[in-house]
Amino acid sequence: MSHISKFIEKYYKHFNSATLLDAAGAYKEHVENGGKMMVTLAGAMSTAEIGKSLAEMIRRDKVHIISCTGANLEEDVFNLVAHSKYKRIPDYRDLSANQEQELYEKGYNRVTDTCIPEEEALRRIEVFLADKWKKAETQNKRFFPHEYFYQMLLDGDLKDNYEIDPKDSWLLAAAEKNLPIIVPGWEDSTCGNFFASAIIRKEINNSILKTGIEYMVELVNWYKDNSKGKGVGFYQIGGGIAGDFPICVVPMMIQDLQWEDTPFWSYFCQISDSTTSFGSYSGAVPNEKISWGKLEKNTPKYIIESDATIVAPLMFAYILGL
Repeated sequence: MSHISKFIEKYYKHFNSATLLDAAGAYKEHVENGGKMMVTLAGAMSTAEIGKSLAEMIRRDKVHIISCTGANLEEDVFNLVAHSKYKRIPDYRDLSANQEQELYEKGYNRVTDTCIPEEEALRRIEVFLADKWKKAETQNKRFFPHEYFYQMLLDGDLKDNYEIDPKDSWLLAAAEKNLPIIVPGWEDSTCGNFFASAIIRKEINNSILKTGIEYMVELVNWYKDNSKGKGVGFYQIGGGIAGDFPICVVPMMIQDLQWEDTPFWSYFCQISDSTTSFGSYSGAVPNEKISWGKLEKNTPKYIIESDATIVAPLMFAYILGL
């Protein structure tokens, strides 16, 4: 155990910090005993450079499958090729509408305190993705959204444009491991908009893209093959579709497919600042998932009500023994 882990064990004794330590210890024990772990990414974690810690988790076999939004899929690559052109705005809370308009006119897309450059990031990726889409159509092949990104990275299309240490890209680490990825609702992303635009211009056919339903079928097969023994844990960063979509695979298998011997998720942890009110699923306490057949009453359950950009790197460091 190194400095960060010792610090956490000494000082993280109460409230959310104690839950962080308990959840990290249970995660570590789960994977060290042969269990598998799904990590789900919502929000803007890739723009928050979660790759600096998540990539090593992937390389060290602490993550076995990822579910993420289309934004997190693409924004890791945007950062990989255009980091030096990003603009940080520490006083983002004080921006006026006129200042926001100025950012737009200068080609900056703001995500909280970070602006992604339109030309250097978004448009650069669009060119390479379009090539992959056209190639698939020529070869009469179909792929999932993340597989096109894997092709782009593994073929070295972007290598000359890297602006960060490639070890800090979680998607590159995942591609090199051929890690399973689920991207529900990929259409709700910048690159999804690129794809729709290319269809409207009649440059490609939408048949080259595998769908969200096919992602669910793929997940059913993966879960069936990997939930034996210690089972599969569920580590959820934020809320939304990245978590809501994959966690339903268990009740689907039990209730819809009537595979009654399907194991429940064997660990659950969510980092969220969403409160339990207004019928918010993202803010629901883990016990609510019992009534839906996602978790069982004895499943280890943790909810850490805090900022994921603070919590996740600390937990990953503890799990990695840093």
